[in-house]
Amino acid sequence: MKFAISYSTPHYGTDPDRIIAFAQHAEACGFEGLYLPDHIALYPGAKVGDFEMPTTLPYPDPLDCLSFVAAATERILLGTGVLLLPYRHPVILAKRLATIDVLSRGRMRLLTVGLGTMPGEAAATGVDFATRGRRADEAIDVLRLLWSGGADGISFDGEFFAFDSLVSFPKPLGVPHLPIHIGGSSRAAARRAGRRGNGYFPGGMLSPNERASQLDLAKSEAVAAGRDPEALQYTRWGSIDMPSERVEGLAAEGVTRIVIGSTDPDTQLDEMSRFAERFDLGR
Repeated sequence: MKFAISYSTPHYGTDPDRIIAFAQHAEACGFEGLYLPDHIALYPGAKVGDFEMPTTLPYPDPLDCLSFVAAATERILLGTGVLLLPYRHPVILAKRLATIDVLSRGRMRLLTVGLGTMPGEAAATGVDFATRGRRADEAIDVLRLLWSGGADGISFDGEFFAFDSLVSFPKPLGVPHLPIHIGGSSRAAARRAGRRGNGYFPGGMLSPNERASQLDLAKSEAVAAGRDPEALQYTRWGSIDMPSERVEGLAAEGVTRIVIGSTDPDTQLDEMSRFAERFDLGR
């Protein structure tokens, strides 16, 4: 089992010293990766599920924050949980992600993408909310083509994106393309993970039966797409106080990575240290 941790900017704030202290301590404790959340814009009445989002919550750009973190760390992997893929142009995104990967010496390896659930956020970026699933699928294909394409360039003619003989450098460090994990809490997300993802990171308040069904669906879609279902990584949320029995239960469900969610800002570093000691992360 691998353990990563999320830095919730709305919960912890955007003080640069706090962000760096958190990241460096997570690295010293032995956490595999650091995740950042994403929202491009909020508005009055915006909701995630039943929770109405306060409009003043600070959501800095997660990729800019990860670049900042990369410069102050050496080993910890960089992740998003989740990057709202339909609202970003994949040609620009391919360049940004590859640049972070190269400058961090190959650490932009926990990219998790999702669709977003707020129609106003889609409208603000000029995206038809109803098309965001198809747009995300196409964007994933474009990212991988650009990362793996050579000096002669690649061409693409899709519903949302089109270009001829396009060349994009730098490339991800030492790999044909960066891993792309799929986040979400729906069967559509599970299908996307099986067809196109390197991993599945479900969220939300799902029943155990629904979680199991979604994982089975992701694997069956992988088989149908001619992909290896056992290569699909399975990431789940956890808590800083989770007992070893809970970790063992998640492992039995096929979970390969646990991402620890928000902790108390006043005690977070000590809590991270105690968690690392309990699960021997530094071994």
